[in-house]
Amino acid sequence: MPTFKSVALAFFILPAPLLAQDQPIPLVPETPTWDSFHGQLNAQKYSPLDQITAENVGELEKIWEVHTGDVSDGSGDLPPTVWSATPVFANDTLYIGTPFYRILALDPATGEEKWSFDTQSALKALTQPALKNRGVAYWETGEPKEDEACQRIVYMGTMDARLFAVDADTGKPCADFADNGVLDVNQWNTTNDKWPLSLLQPPTVVGDRLVLGWAGKDWAYEQAPPGTVFALNARTGEREWAFEALPDELREKSGTANVWTHMSADEALGLVYLPVSSPSPNFWGGNRAEEAPLATSTTALDIETGEVVWSRQWVHHDIWDYDTPAAPTLMDITVDGEEIPALIQAMKQGFLFVVNRETGEDVWPIEERPVPGGDGSVEGEVYAETQPFPTKPAPLLDQSEKPELWWLADAVGFGQCSRLWDDLWYEGLYTPPTTKGEGVLAYPDSAGGVQWGGVAFDPESQTAIVNTSHIVQYVKLYDREAYEKADSGSGNKTGFSPQEGAPYGIRLKTALNWLGMPCWEPPFGEIVALDMTTGDIKWRRPVGASQQYGFFMPESWGSPTIGGPAVTAGGVVFIGASMDAKLRAYSLETGDELWSDQAEAPAVANPAVYEYEGRQYVAFAAGGNTILKDQVGDQIVVYALPE
Repeated sequence: MPTFKSVALAFFILPAPLLAQDQPIPLVPETPTWDSFHGQLNAQKYSPLDQITAENVGELEKIWEVHTGDVSDGSGDLPPTVWSATPVFANDTLYIGTPFYRILALDPATGEEKWSFDTQSALKALTQPALKNRGVAYWETGEPKEDEACQRIVYMGTMDARLFAVDADTGKPCADFADNGVLDVNQWNTTNDKWPLSLLQPPTVVGDRLVLGWAGKDWAYEQAPPGTVFALNARTGEREWAFEALPDELREKSGTANVWTHMSADEALGLVYLPVSSPSPNFWGGNRAEEAPLATSTTALDIETGEVVWSRQWVHHDIWDYDTPAAPTLMDITVDGEEIPALIQAMKQGFLFVVNRETGEDVWPIEERPVPGGDGSVEGEVYAETQPFPTKPAPLLDQSEKPELWWLADAVGFGQCSRLWDDLWYEGLYTPPTTKGEGVLAYPDSAGGVQWGGVAFDPESQTAIVNTSHIVQYVKLYDREAYEKADSGSGNKTGFSPQEGAPYGIRLKTALNWLGMPCWEPPFGEIVALDMTTGDIKWRRPVGASQQYGFFMPESWGSPTIGGPAVTAGGVVFIGASMDAKLRAYSLETGDELWSDQAEAPAVANPAVYEYEGRQYVAFAAGGNTILKDQVGDQIVVYALPE
């Protein structure tokens, strides 16, 4: 049985290489940049633009909007759409991918279409419950030759595991990339080929390489494709190296530990940082008792070779689906007078782990603490005796005890919430799944906490901004016979899932009363600012408004959120992310709400901030996500100050 010691499993370091550079590559770009999913490779989601300030942001007006037409609510022949694409500004153009797997190139000042490209992909939910897209990636050569095609390339993946490369100027396929502009990534899907390696997240572009992860089908199988990250030549699509997160002895009998979200990179250090997810199956680990130190981790790779330089494991023997959900945000911070090259890794548990990005060593102590073991009801399981807990910053929510019952929901439910609370096992965070009663209370659940939007960072004030959901769900394991009798279907991150091949299937439900009211006390979501010189919270406030049956709840109750913030040198934080489908601006200094506008659906993508012909713009994609509510959209909406 594994011991899960922190030294053996959670932390190992190799010497960090430096790329040979004529000039050092700054962590923060010297010019305003929003050319990737998180704005910049450092994932700071920061713009040095200051035309829009905390004083004038209230004057923002809608400049243009575009409706792509690529939307489905699931009521017809097509699955519903989930659209989480960050608009990318590069080459004096705004590029965006759609959930129908089309690429649009738009004039950044007017929204007029320059060109579009249709991958002609089958609109089928092969690995996800919805058609899903998180946008495009952009690359350009260092010395473009204007008379040659594909000196600038836009890339987008599809659910059926094809990566498309098109000329950023014309939208025509790049003939020299793979097979006339299309790379079949599924050719490398050779172990436990249960699904295609869905390319829902755009590749991370580091120099002349594309670093490519993929998404799968959660909770469905015991044995699944094992997590692999591919490095590709940006011009040709040729595979240069591959990284395997699972050791050989686990690859065939387990699977995943993939990277389904974006990555970040420090080009001066020659490192790319991988947020690695959990192994399969997600809620039972009796098939994978061996050590898997790279699973549910942040792992730093040498960008030239793909070799591990350092890794920190955030969950030992993960049986909670606590995937590392977002690219770590890279930052230079001053702590006790010392300049530290750091990164902050946000987690679904509401933890923010801060380490030195060169070495992986703690900035503030990260402690191994005892956690609950099993209740004896789950055969074959093993349990980690300890888990890593950060001492600073403090957890974004208190997971030490059952969340307080919301008296209003309990009263409306005639004690329904109280009875549920009494029948749910909970001994704090990392209480393992059980077959007894209604199961185990999960707080936060596998949806977060923090999701793929990640942490924004203002390098001037050294302030980090993060939004977090407060959601209570509960998980129960069923043996195979009981599961076959109990299974009544599943939705997006709720319901029954088989974990086929394992001795247990699962049921995951949100803790609601009969009217759909949350059983736990609000707020249901917050936005938080942290002083990264001390690790202390500067301010926190509810974000958004929850919605039920068409009615908005008080904003003091907040909303669950999906998507992340952007921050500017003007002292403004922009975010969508909430159930009420509003777009908001907050003061970086005080957290006061300064501006809002209504979008047609929740903007579950990160916003983009860019400058074009001397004018600063803020762009949102409002597409919705059925995890929040059944409201979808196809709106790109862009704001600026009046001229």
